Amino acid sequence: MITPIEQIRPITGAEGVKPAETARGEQSLFGAVFQSAIDNVKQTDMEVREAQYLLSTGQLDNPAALTIAAEKEFIALDLLIQLRNKAMEAYSELTRMNV
Repeated sequence: MITPIEQIRPITGAEGVKPAETARGEQSLFGAVFQSAIDNVKQTDMEVREAQYLLSTGQLDNPAALTIAAEKEFIALDLLIQLRNKAMEAYSELTRMNV
């Protein structure tokens, strides 16, 4: 039986993202986006580990599922790294501004 591919959910935007609390108790969408990206990496890593276990024990019917899960994990991790790089680039740009 062929299982359908899950729909890709956007990581940016306010829908489905619970804002994180800041030190003063304010809501931060910036922190929520990063937390969502981190959670996505953790979830895809768990999916890969589960698929690896199922494949090694002979319980996985479709070996391509492991490859798909590994690619999803790679893309989620790459997205998190790119978000971090852009945030660091924006921070360094702000520190170079004259006041």
